[in-house]
Amino acid sequence: MRQLPLQNLISKICVLPFSRRFRMSSQKRIATHSGKFHADESLAVYMLRCLEEYRDAKVIRTRDLELIDSCDIAVDVGGKFDGVKYFDHHQREFNDTFSPDYKTKLSSAGLVYKYFGKRVITSILPSAPITESQLDLLHVKIYREFIEGLDADDNGISPYPAELKPAFRSSLSLPGMVSMLFPEWNSDKQDDDAIYEQFMKASRMMGHWFEAAVKYYTLSWLPAKSIVESAVNEAGSSPIIVFQKSCPWKSHLFEIEEEKNIVGQFKYALYSDGKNWRIQAVSISPDSFVSRLPLPEPWRGVRDDALSKLTGIPGCIFVHASGFIGGNATYEGVLEMAKKALNFQ
Repeated sequence: MRQLPLQNLISKICVLPFSRRFRMSSQKRIATHSGKFHADESLAVYMLRCLEEYRDAKVIRTRDLELIDSCDIAVDVGGKFDGVKYFDHHQREFNDTFSPDYKTKLSSAGLVYKYFGKRVITSILPSAPITESQLDLLHVKIYREFIEGLDADDNGISPYPAELKPAFRSSLSLPGMVSMLFPEWNSDKQDDDAIYEQFMKASRMMGHWFEAAVKYYTLSWLPAKSIVESAVNEAGSSPIIVFQKSCPWKSHLFEIEEEKNIVGQFKYALYSDGKNWRIQAVSISPDSFVSRLPLPEPWRGVRDDALSKLTGIPGCIFVHASGFIGGNATYEGVLEMAKKALNFQ
């Protein structure tokens, strides 16, 4: 077979359509849209690149449909969704949610997480001893705590009723941080290469916080579940629950109360911080700052000897000005604080 001279071969390749030239490479390609970037596709791309098959994938930012179709997977662009290659959510008829338990329409982040999330979690923590049931639990928990808010933000869904006016502006969100990474409108860095570099920076930032969430819920939150279950069983019908050391107990406690049909039973949680003991008033819900039974008003904002004298309990350290938490040097002391607070008139 006669071989073409190298120069002729190069010439033939260079006149191929752009999309066909991409197909000649063995490197995987992830397509997403060009122009202004957002938190959802920044994270979607990062999650895909956590997977072995896309770990070294090239990210193609384009709106050219032929080029999109030539890529191995497309997120947030292309006008299609099939759960295999195309993961766009902008179609008029698209209304998919994470599961029937959720009402929030998915963004590209939610779509990729729904279909690849379990694999992404195990790729981030390959040696973590996670059972299938625990992985199912983590998949849902991480969606609820981290991904759903991104889906809502990208789809313009407010977490509050329209008539509710917030008392103050929330701290800067992850989508807000991503927006700030786009080159300034009045800068000279508006070319494709500069925007691409900033997009990849946004993807890494989103990935950093996503991985932090995965590690927290897998290595810290999940192991606390059995501790809280044991403490609830030991408490019996008491309104006071005791942990021998601090752990992420709050969300587990609310879930266990619901499972056991004892919602509202616990008023105070006692736990050691490794040196002293804390008493924390249980809130009315996991995300609320309102306590079921705050520590007595006369104790609030008082410290040390003055607090011990006021309560008649040795070893008092403080009670927060809002009454949601306090401290004592010993378990006996913090338990007495809880008992007196329960019966305070």
